[in-house]
Amino acid sequence: MRRIMQASVVMLLLASCASNSTPPRNIDNACSILAERPDYARALQASERKWGVPMHLQMATIYQESSFRGDARPPRRYLLGFIPRGRASTSYGYAQALDGTWEEYQEKEGGRWARRDHIADAADFIGWTMTQTNRSLGISKHDAVNQYLAYHEGRTGYRRGTYRNKAWLMNVARRVETRAARYQGQLSTCQR
Repeated sequence: MRRIMQASVVMLLLASCASNSTPPRNIDNACSILAERPDYARALQASERKWGVPMHLQMATIYQESSFRGDARPPRRYLLGFIPRGRASTSYGYAQALDGTWEEYQEKEGGRWARRDHIADAADFIGWTMTQTNRSLGISKHDAVNQYLAYHEGRTGYRRGTYRNKAWLMNVARRVETRAARYQGQLSTCQR
């Protein structure tokens, strides 16, 4: 009986450490997201206080990158339609951070225990990244289009203007801006 109790406690502890990879039910409504997932609200607010990047921009970025799925990855690529060749990139988690960028964040800010599939770490990563963009490129933390372009292309790619030849990316950045504005309006009406 004692072993069963010990095993149950260990399983409960492990389950509490696991990330929640399923998205909230209504990811189109900021109030609904925060009401359903209070841990998201705490994480986004903490990042906003720490970095000054508005919650609505963080949320719009997470929506675009992962649709609020903690275990999001790019699709697998296949050779001849059935031989697995890996994934298009190493991006993973809520923020779709690449391995190298995430390792830089861990080293400089997040610590070695930070995980891409934890919302608090992902929100902090987005705030940190957009603050670095603000410092090095002068892009306002409220400029959703250009912050997203730099987020997607990296600061060096943004500086080179790589996004200018990608009409699809410009459209995505405008969608992020539209969603950020929608989330901002919703957040002004709901209780945090």
